[in-house]
Amino acid sequence: MYRTHNNGALRAEHINETVTLAGWVQKTRDKGFMIWVDLRDRYGITQLIFDEERTPKDVMDLAKTLGREFVIQVTGKVIERESKNPKMPTGDVELLVEQLEILNQAKTPPFTIEDATDGGEDLRMKYRYLDIRRNPVKEKLIFRHKVSIAVRNYLSDKGFIEVETPYLIKSTPEGARDFVVPSRMNEGQFYALPQSPQTFKQLLMVGGMDKYFQIVKCF
Repeated sequence: MYRTHNNGALRAEHINETVTLAGWVQKTRDKGFMIWVDLRDRYGITQLIFDEERTPKDVMDLAKTLGREFVIQVTGKVIERESKNPKMPTGDVELLVEQLEILNQAKTPPFTIEDATDGGEDLRMKYRYLDIRRNPVKEKLIFRHKVSIAVRNYLSDKGFIEVETPYLIKSTPEGARDFVVPSRMNEGQFYALPQSPQTFKQLLMVGGMDKYFQIVKCF
């Protein structure tokens, strides 16, 4: 099983349960006889603990090799944290690791995967897949999704239907300059982004779709 819980799910009621988690290594703290690892996915962070008195030696040795953004899978027992963190939803518990598998190693990231990162915009755009892991970007994507769902649900309840009209059509005479796309099938001919959205609205009205909406992508 890939995982039994996500990294934002564990609470005090899960103490003494054996669970499997997976995610990215946020950071590690190695005290020699004990290692703490913050394991992150898009749902949250869970603290892992490796204790030389309770963790198998081979697992302990493997834990010492972990670096930032390593993808790992762990299995262990949920225990109560001695030093609780009220700022984290999972701050009352930690996972005493019994099994550890490195699913994928990672090079040192070009910028820190933190809320306040040290990466400039150009660098973050180059490594967009890493930037999306940061909370500010992730939360904006989730918020955009929730807004879209709310709009769709509201208009649907009012009897509107969502119709996606074509993005590329024959060029039409308008005042603005056309954004053209060459046709692969017809050499020397081009498509253009629509400048006359009312054309499609009129077609839908004539077809009986008197209440429609479209969440238009911005190019």
